[in-house]
Amino acid sequence: MSVTQVAAYAAPAPKAPLERTTVPRRPVGEHDVLIDIKYAGICHSDIHQVHDGWGEGIYPMVPGHEIAGVVAEVGPGVTRFAVGDRVGVGCFVDSCRVCAYCLAGQEHFCAEGMTGTYNALDRNGEPTYGGYSTHVVVDENYTVRIPDSLALDAAAPLLCAGITLYSPLRRWQAGPGKKVAIVGLGGLGHMGVKIAAALGAEVTVLSRSLGKKEDGLRLGASHYYATDDETTFEELRGSFDLILSTVSAPIGLDAYLGLLKVDGALVNVGAPEEPVSLNLFSVIVGRKTLAGSMIGGIAETQEMLDFCAEHGLGAEIEVIGVDQVNEAYERVQAGDVRYRFVIDASTI
Repeated sequence: MSVTQVAAYAAPAPKAPLERTTVPRRPVGEHDVLIDIKYAGICHSDIHQVHDGWGEGIYPMVPGHEIAGVVAEVGPGVTRFAVGDRVGVGCFVDSCRVCAYCLAGQEHFCAEGMTGTYNALDRNGEPTYGGYSTHVVVDENYTVRIPDSLALDAAAPLLCAGITLYSPLRRWQAGPGKKVAIVGLGGLGHMGVKIAAALGAEVTVLSRSLGKKEDGLRLGASHYYATDDETTFEELRGSFDLILSTVSAPIGLDAYLGLLKVDGALVNVGAPEEPVSLNLFSVIVGRKTLAGSMIGGIAETQEMLDFCAEHGLGAEIEVIGVDQVNEAYERVQAGDVRYRFVIDASTI
């Protein structure tokens, strides 16, 4: 494959509706794979970036970093994949490869900065375009294998939502004997419930209302509380070893820190556009940890996919055609999705 134009769906300008277009894809190089994209998940971070919520974007912007597809062509030096393999691409497609973090398998923390799957400049200074397209060319070292037992459409959101929750649950040792709370039952949170339960933790969902209680219990939670109920924070004070906040709006950190046991951790994976406030006594008393976490390296992402396959975990999805993307963005912002939109790339 030489440099070619492929069909895509892009935002032409900040906050503009997405529309059909074409974007260039580089030739398949020595260690590249050409992926025929089958499905692309819609992540809330797509909306943040299309709207310039996290800083100035690069336009036209083709979002999408939850990519599931099939290898259509491989470069002559490729050893990890063959034509026909089921593969995925997550939030980044390159890194410096030589810093301590890259060498340790933590490419997402690359000292020179990882190359985002979209809204970024690659090592040659060319813009990257994401998964709302028909094909993508990616280095084999930044591509992961999707196990046969995972449906491609349900696997796509695992490339961001899955690893975003799996990584901190593993790092903070969620498992038998641990009480874990997931704040927010959305695209991220529902995967947190599934994974934490599969790890053997006792899982509680903390959501604004009880509207999704039945879903939360079905997905693996043992308990479900409404945070709009002022008694919740008194009833649950000092209850949890680990709280993962998945919400993309500011929350009352002090109130949530009060729900932790001594030495407990509140880990944020949702990324509000606005600053949040904190009374430091909330962490000093009880020797608590306030932390953040973001995705994972390539090896950990593969580990997550294998874990999800072993336990039969896929995302709860609503598959849409590309013409429904702008409506889907509005519905995500309104919380009207259970729990992840996935684009059928054959409609692009």
